[in-house]
Amino acid sequence: MRNKPRRMSTFAYTGLDSKGKPFHGRIKERSWTQALRRVKEMGLFPISVKEQSQRIIVERLKRTLNRADVTKRTPRWPSSPGRIASKVLTAFTRQLATLIEAGIPLVAALRSVEQQEENRRLKTILRQVTADIEGGSTLSEALGRHPKVFSRLYLNMIVAGETAGMLDNTLTRLADFMERAQRIRAKVISSLIYPAAVIFVAVSILTALTVWVIPRFKDVFADLTGSSHLPPLTQFILGCSEIVQSHAVHVLVLAAVIAVMFPWIHSTKAGRAAIDRAKLKLPILGRIIRKTVICRLARTLGAMLESGVPVLQALAITRETTGNAIFAQAVQRTHDSVKEGENLTLPLRGSGVFPSTVISMIDAGEQSGALPAMLLKVADTYEVEVDNAITAGLSLLEPVLIVFLAVVVGGIVIGLFLPIIDVIDRGFDSKLREE
Repeated sequence: MRNKPRRMSTFAYTGLDSKGKPFHGRIKERSWTQALRRVKEMGLFPISVKEQSQRIIVERLKRTLNRADVTKRTPRWPSSPGRIASKVLTAFTRQLATLIEAGIPLVAALRSVEQQEENRRLKTILRQVTADIEGGSTLSEALGRHPKVFSRLYLNMIVAGETAGMLDNTLTRLADFMERAQRIRAKVISSLIYPAAVIFVAVSILTALTVWVIPRFKDVFADLTGSSHLPPLTQFILGCSEIVQSHAVHVLVLAAVIAVMFPWIHSTKAGRAAIDRAKLKLPILGRIIRKTVICRLARTLGAMLESGVPVLQALAITRETTGNAIFAQAVQRTHDSVKEGENLTLPLRGSGVFPSTVISMIDAGEQSGALPAMLLKVADTYEVEVDNAITAGLSLLEPVLIVFLAVVVGGIVIGLFLPIIDVIDRGFDSKLREE
């Protein structure tokens, strides 16, 4: 049985350069000895090298969330507005990261972003956050007072960045993460617009033909030939029209019941699991959904671990952001197994929802001590696969929808004109006999 390598730890160091100028920073290594060697390789004389425990991050996070809960019960400010669009929040995070990375103090950076912000709700929140920080709160504590706007994922990464003294790097990673998540979400939504539009047009055309056009042809056919002399295709089309007209009210009621019951079913644990499982089994869309969920899961977990969030806390938050109940259950079982001392690979493999390639890459990351980087690599790989799956799916779906629409509409048109052609032919034959 091979020994598991020690996880990467964060070490805070203080050293002097050749001119006696002090330097402070943090590095990630597996042991204190390797961290000391790394400081010496940087050309510094080490004065202090100390391992930073993850307990500090957990305590800071708990204190931030507790203060947020207290603030919700007894708020100092008026209640926060509702959720803000992810695009607006991503732009704010990128601007704040750029300003802090340039060396501008936090309060001055927040005021600068607030002055440029066009969203009124976010502008109000930034004003409150700035006042809270001036009153002695940390950024994570000030943001934690607005839980409807800043998610647990957001707060966890901010807490980890503050604790490690790398807030600028953490904000940059967070902005990158949000931009990538927003990009892949936009790809999936845009891929659904075309087929949805084609299906809507097809249903609208069929409804108009069935309700208004076909019944008028029925009266014309009755005067010309009588219903007994109609071709089979025409009789089938007229029969479908009669069924739709006679059951139109029932169809509308059924649609209304489904529209009302679906959100309720989706809100239940069993109902959501059944719906999400059915989504994964869809012919073309299921593959895209599966790859999208894996991409989101890997990027969320990798970004938090890279920022220093403890693995159990990172798994708990990843479970809430998967967007699919089946994968959320797999992450929960992994969380429980890791809590008992196991690694990530075994429970993920036992869940049966992750491809073998993903399991192999995560296993390699754990064995090499580079799990965050490997998870981000998985996310990058699956982001490309999502893009390819969308392109391939659309290239297949477009001709299928067009052919389906052409066959249905063309069949109706042919079925409606067959009796007329038959009448013309019979009239032409009778005229020939007379001559």
